[in-house]
Amino acid sequence: MIKVLTLFGTRPEAIKMAPLVKVLEKDPEITSIVCVTAQHRQMLDQVLDVFKIVPDHDLNLMQHGQTLTEVTARVLESVQSVIASEKPDIVLVHGDTTTTFAGALAAFYEQIPVGHVEAGLRSGNIYSPYPEEMNRMLASRLATIHFAATDGNVVNLVREGIDEGKIVKTGNTVIDALVSVIEPDYRFKDPILNNINFEKNKVILVTAHRRENLGEPMVKIFSAIRAIVEHHEDVEVVFPVHLNPKVRSSADEYLTGHSRIHLIEPLEYKPFANLMAKSYLIMTDSGGIQEEAPTLGKPVVVLRTETERPEAVEAGTVVVAGVEKDIIIEMTSRLINDEKYYKTMSEAVNPYGDGRACERIVKFIKLWKYID
Repeated sequence: MIKVLTLFGTRPEAIKMAPLVKVLEKDPEITSIVCVTAQHRQMLDQVLDVFKIVPDHDLNLMQHGQTLTEVTARVLESVQSVIASEKPDIVLVHGDTTTTFAGALAAFYEQIPVGHVEAGLRSGNIYSPYPEEMNRMLASRLATIHFAATDGNVVNLVREGIDEGKIVKTGNTVIDALVSVIEPDYRFKDPILNNINFEKNKVILVTAHRRENLGEPMVKIFSAIRAIVEHHEDVEVVFPVHLNPKVRSSADEYLTGHSRIHLIEPLEYKPFANLMAKSYLIMTDSGGIQEEAPTLGKPVVVLRTETERPEAVEAGTVVVAGVEKDIIIEMTSRLINDEKYYKTMSEAVNPYGDGRACERIVKFIKLWKYID
């Protein structure tokens, strides 16, 4: 038996690790242990409920107004205690959160191998996204096995001196999660969403929350979104507003008071995934959505100045609009008005996998005990 401890703490991590946990649980050669830090409490719990995951260790570390330093210290100390007691054969972390970095460091201190899922993402700017870019770079230095989603991620790791023999290209586990929750005839609990005519109108799904976009960049983004709606009578916007008070304040100031702009509460993963599937296009500063939306045939306008997912740009599934109002309006309006351009983007092949990433990860973990 191989004892695998899977660690995560935020909603995005949970979405991408949940299908992996389910595959680990079913394998007779593996003892699966799940530890959550609850770096984000409420949004994490929603995902655990959808995928019916009951953690073996729930550290419940979230505190109101927590700083990065405080979260890092709490995760490091608490996770190290769990690892010391469980003594797993390997600890799996995901992506680029504070839980990822501090959890990998805790495993290193206990001299337990680390498997880094979604390894090799790089923006090239250590402050964007912040602190995620540095978190994933540090996790790469601490990891024993690197599960990279794409060829580009593999190249990034090799360029940084990672042994190519310890890198496994798997595809992205988020595709595994996505295909498991989409329902063609899905009905929402929210009457606002059920009353939207997704067939008649071009519905734009918006998400925005990145730390580096708070303040003036977000004002420009929201001003652009309002202008787009005002200039196109067949466009509606749905914005599940992030819980961050700064995001909510800007959204209230710049997006309220228009009948075709719907500000709603954050959605649980399943309704959000199905909302993506019904939308015309997506405007976002999220990284994960750049991977998910192409599987559903939805073009993505990235509301950031750079992306660590260049494969999506090269594949033609996303465009990077940045945070300047006029450019956002121009790029989004082209997708609304130019049917040929929209069709080209919506039919581009998703470079992030086929929904079997979790199988590949588990298969390698079982082989690794013989080849390590």
